[in-house]
Amino acid sequence: MDLNKIVKEIRDFLKENADDAIVKKYSRYFKEGYEGYGIEQNLFMQKKDEWLDKYKEKLTIEEFLKLGGVLFSSGKYEEGAIAIQFLMGQKEKLDKTAYITVGDWLEKYVRNWAHTDYICSELTPYFFGKNIVKLDDIKSWRYSQSQWKRRAVPVTFIKLMKKDKSPDKYLKLIDPMMMEKDRPVHQGLGWFLRETWKKYPEPVESFLLKWKDSAARLIFQYATEKMTKEEKERYRKGEKVK
Repeated sequence: MDLNKIVKEIRDFLKENADDAIVKKYSRYFKEGYEGYGIEQNLFMQKKDEWLDKYKEKLTIEEFLKLGGVLFSSGKYEEGAIAIQFLMGQKEKLDKTAYITVGDWLEKYVRNWAHTDYICSELTPYFFGKNIVKLDDIKSWRYSQSQWKRRAVPVTFIKLMKKDKSPDKYLKLIDPMMMEKDRPVHQGLGWFLRETWKKYPEPVESFLLKWKDSAARLIFQYATEKMTKEEKERYRKGEKVK
């Protein structure tokens, strides 16, 4: 099919239904900046479903991946969300090439926490759960030039950890990331550590003690959020371990 016509169809709809008030409303949640059309949520979801129903049998997975890259490249929030949701509707067709393509989206186009976390909640865990890829396939993401692709590592691990009950291997994999400089990655690391601590406190507490005097404090702010005041004190920088 002519993907350019589909892109035009999608963009024409988004332009026709744009609302600056909605853009202003959502901009407050994105410190890194927000560029969108401002589409009412129910209308957006309804139209997304219509497009998926219309094209799911007409486009190959390769075409959906190519279409997603074109949409994401615009920088518009809704277009990136559509790219992700199109793949969510084609999960049974996803393969390793799709995983690599999603990694490329994170590297080249993703510019906010919402797209990153949506991908890491709905797509990347699927690749691992279906044994399409192995943990070795995500190791290189830890050293990406993109802070969002690096954030994707611990955020992807949240769902994987809850499912396979093996916290140690994920703690080992994030260990090289603990001296990160970027705030979104700190938040992702802390989020993973907090969720893991809820289920497996002992290995996480040992891990936090190892890094408490050197890693960013924001990681610890997130990681210890559910701890008592007394428990949090153990992870203050310079605090002697008792």
